[in-house]
Amino acid sequence: MSILVAILVFGMIILIHEFGHFIVAKKCGIGVLEFSIGMGPRLCCFVKGETRYSIKAFPFGGSCMMLGEDENAEDPRAFNNKPVWSRIAVIAAGPVFNFILAFILALVIIHAVGYDSPRLVGVLNGLPAQEQGMQAGDVITRLNREPVVVYRDVTLYMYLHPSEPVDVEFKRTLESGETLKHRVRLVPRYSQEHGGYMLGIQTSGYREPVKGIGETLKYSAYEVVYWVKTAVKSIAMMVRGQVGAQDMAGPVRMVSIIDETVEETKQYGWETMLLSLANLCVLLSANLGVMNLLPIPALDGGRLVFLVVEALRGKPVDKEKEGMVHMAGMVLLMGLMVFVLFNDIVMLFFK
Repeated sequence: MSILVAILVFGMIILIHEFGHFIVAKKCGIGVLEFSIGMGPRLCCFVKGETRYSIKAFPFGGSCMMLGEDENAEDPRAFNNKPVWSRIAVIAAGPVFNFILAFILALVIIHAVGYDSPRLVGVLNGLPAQEQGMQAGDVITRLNREPVVVYRDVTLYMYLHPSEPVDVEFKRTLESGETLKHRVRLVPRYSQEHGGYMLGIQTSGYREPVKGIGETLKYSAYEVVYWVKTAVKSIAMMVRGQVGAQDMAGPVRMVSIIDETVEETKQYGWETMLLSLANLCVLLSANLGVMNLLPIPALDGGRLVFLVVEALRGKPVDKEKEGMVHMAGMVLLMGLMVFVLFNDIVMLFFK
């Protein structure tokens, strides 16, 4: 069942991504030759109008093949014969639809279980938070001027800056109803007991219910923002060499994570399991959107770079040269996919 769930999860995320390209291409009057889910040989397909709809053997991937996308064509409905801003809209639509999917799923999650509030339930004795006067009920609002909306902002910041001093801004509501703002400087202290640097703050671990549609929309949108921010910072850490191969997860390990999620949550009922899978889908869909917007040849972001250059200079880049760049990018991406797959197998079976 877990493998089937994994296929459905990946299939839905890829379907939405490719559907973004597809629907905007249709709206712009571009001919779509094939809309497919999966890669490799076709398992089944049907033709409606000018478009072949296919399901292929390997469930990781998909495509929306457009008329005249990678070659010159005289047909006015060809991709390369459309205005540059129409082409930009078509290419950008895939990642944008991934962010939309993440937001819709986040709406369901936030409405059902609320958000992880940065409200403290206590402070640990002898650690910086207590020494600087923080107490239960305080709500953290900023860390070194970075806004804090959910408690995961605090954990992410501490993960990236475990031992660095941090200016903490928080608000405290008095019994009279008055709210006071405070700012303290905390220097993380190493705890032998916990095996890491700590500020000494405690939260309940439970989510607070949202109040009304306004808060639901606010925290749902921030779920997407949080995962986008996390993805961008993770990529920056990879570039700086702060993240090793053991921290990377490809399709094989993601299937394993989905399997673990199903096994750990199904005992609590279908609702809990579905909400946990939806949360995982928010993470995956937002990450796919970010990764596709990277300015790497062969990805949507790489193609957008050429289109933006065309819009700025008033004429397209030579198609042959652009094709060579995308081909080189595709070769590098295939090499990366092989490495990630190999790394997944090693980490899964030999760690």
